[in-house]
Amino acid sequence: MSTLKKLLEEKRMFDEEHKKERPEYFIEVENDIKKNIQFEVVEELKKHDNLDDYEQEQYIDAIALNYFNKNCDDLSEAEKISIVEQLKDEVTGYSVLTPLLEDEEITEIMVNGPKQIYVEKSGKIVLSQYTFESNEHVRQVIDKIITPLGRRIDEGSPMVDARLPDGSRLNAIIPPLALNGPTITIRKFAKKRLGIDDLIKYGSLSPQMAYFLDLCVKARLNIFISGGTGSGKTTLLNVLSSFIPDDERIVTIEDAAELQLQQPHVLSLESRPMNVEGKGEVMIRDLVKNSLRMRPDRIIVGEVRSSEALDMLQSMNTGHDGSLATGHSNSPKDMLRRLETMVLMSSIDLPSRAIREQMASAIDIIVQQNRLRDGSRKITEISEITGMENDQILLQPIFKFNQKNAIVDGGVEGSFDFTNILPAIAKKFEYYGYSFQAVIDVTEGE
Repeated sequence: MSTLKKLLEEKRMFDEEHKKERPEYFIEVENDIKKNIQFEVVEELKKHDNLDDYEQEQYIDAIALNYFNKNCDDLSEAEKISIVEQLKDEVTGYSVLTPLLEDEEITEIMVNGPKQIYVEKSGKIVLSQYTFESNEHVRQVIDKIITPLGRRIDEGSPMVDARLPDGSRLNAIIPPLALNGPTITIRKFAKKRLGIDDLIKYGSLSPQMAYFLDLCVKARLNIFISGGTGSGKTTLLNVLSSFIPDDERIVTIEDAAELQLQQPHVLSLESRPMNVEGKGEVMIRDLVKNSLRMRPDRIIVGEVRSSEALDMLQSMNTGHDGSLATGHSNSPKDMLRRLETMVLMSSIDLPSRAIREQMASAIDIIVQQNRLRDGSRKITEISEITGMENDQILLQPIFKFNQKNAIVDGGVEGSFDFTNILPAIAKKFEYYGYSFQAVIDVTEGE
């Protein structure tokens, strides 16, 4: 077994081209052998239902070696390794998704039916070499992920959101709604928690912008992060939350918990879908309302997408300064329009001016995060809300990313520029003992 274990480790070094060179007939034979061994493994594990993953892998090693010795002497070591590794992924992991989840360069996994799996690497979407055997195979993996979480997916409830043990977020949708077969989208949870220095190194913002956002959080400004899908909103929210002092009580509210706050006094709330009987649903709005009774110093909402927008704005206006939230939008102006629409979804009849006054009073800063065409994620604008004029909310950019042109390798070239306008929030900085002049004095080298 030790020899096989060593070979299994060496298998990680096999490149994709080697796998592609395998003849088609061997893939069919490989699947048959895997099914036979898997049947024996499942029967054996039924007798020992309290084993951890390592102990289960030991059983798989032993059963597979015994099977190979009896039936597969003509298989090469590489072929045996391939079969055993796939089998372990099936039994203790998530089948072909396991190596993709373990690859730290992959940030997103997209399963478009059994025969097409795309992944995102370095901001670019590419087709992987992995496939499932059938629609049923995909469904088995979905069920394996969501069943321990008390979630379900079937024709009566063909969509589900869930969270993997490492925090990665999963969305699944099955036929008849998904015409290509069962579809899975996984937003991977970074194992390494990024800090503000990492974002500066990756070119997401400048040191001057970083220092400014640090002071915005410490001066208890209400900040809204706007951006498109996959633009890095949650990552930025995590980074900004790290600036919150340790002596504050923080309540986080999310659909699927992704935030990794390091402060000692954090309460994490997560919404819940309805059960099989159609009852028990707890929406983000319910959690926002309840959080106000939990004596929070700050409220952080992972994503505002519906009627909870009204409750979030009211909480920002009623003593919960320094709150943070994110939302989907392409620009700060679009984010304000979306928020107004979301407030109207609350079934409370409010005139547009009243809604806009709430927004102008509640939100101090809107940070726009975008994913550019080269795959990079950048803060393209930081704007403050300065008030209202003629029933319109006034936005004043403080920092902007000015794109210049595309360099030879397809990367986006540009600069982070300060607009040289003293923002109204400078007075709030002074109230908390900070100076906006210190932001102006920060240079690119700091």
